[in-house]
Amino acid sequence: MANLTAPEQDRAARSVTHGAAGDVWADRIFRGLALVAGLAVLAVLALIAISTTDQAWPAFKSEGLSFVTSDTWIPNENKFGALAFIYGTLYTSLIAIVIAVPISLGIALFTTELAPRRLRRPTIYVIDLLAAIPSVVYGLWGILVLAPWIQPKYQSIADSIGGLPVLGRIFGPPVSGGRGFMTAGLILAVMITPIVTALSREALATVAQEDKNAALAMGATRWEMLRVTVFPRVRAGIVGAVMLGLGRAMGETIAVALTIGSVARITTKVFSSGDTMAGVIANQFGEATGTHRAALIGLGVVLFLITILVNVMARVALSITGGATGGKGAM
Repeated sequence: MANLTAPEQDRAARSVTHGAAGDVWADRIFRGLALVAGLAVLAVLALIAISTTDQAWPAFKSEGLSFVTSDTWIPNENKFGALAFIYGTLYTSLIAIVIAVPISLGIALFTTELAPRRLRRPTIYVIDLLAAIPSVVYGLWGILVLAPWIQPKYQSIADSIGGLPVLGRIFGPPVSGGRGFMTAGLILAVMITPIVTALSREALATVAQEDKNAALAMGATRWEMLRVTVFPRVRAGIVGAVMLGLGRAMGETIAVALTIGSVARITTKVFSSGDTMAGVIANQFGEATGTHRAALIGLGVVLFLITILVNVMARVALSITGGATGGKGAM
């Protein structure tokens, strides 16, 4: 600006000042829009909770605490206990997570670290394609193909290890038709694998290749490189992927309703029939009236609360383990 005349210098200074002021206003507007968007999400969640709780209140008032502590569900006698459905939801989701998470992480590591370029893209396409299949198709495939085919396998497992003291409580005799907790869990595992894989792959891709090369150059094996360089940095992303998959498994309706057997039962036997909160809502809501309808809406409220509780527990556990890891690293 030394070569500019005084009027030109004044105009340049005013333009810089106006530009800075415009940037400040743009930042304020962006901050306000982001705040409104965040509050809107909280408002929607609050409205969902309030409206569903209001419609479910007759059942909560009639049953009291026994709504979540009793496993007796007899609509004709106005007895509504959700414990069996809560148990079935958590049991099938646990089976799905135990099966899907190792497979999903293996696929994510394969596509990001090991797969050659010519195999990486087709593998990703095939996995992502599984997420586009409607859940009713999974349910029909499970009840028409998977359940009849896998029922003899269940019987063989039960005959082999069902008589052992501890394993007998888990792998007891299967029900006819193959519809039960295990079949529903297998279907859910297939359904959540694309979600967990995609999010885990994105988290793994955030680690710079230079950091991986540095670890390998220092003599680390590939596993040591992953354990020391990659996993600590992507822990939050992987936990988020698992939690999103768990939420999908807990809320799945049609596929589970078709393959679980629809029996209000609490049992540790994975080959036995059961039911879930989402499944019983889908099966009975169309014919429900009065307190029965309120009880089904109450199941939705309980499922909503369980989902929030699981996510809060995951965040707390992640913060604790992250702090512990950080403390060890500082030492």
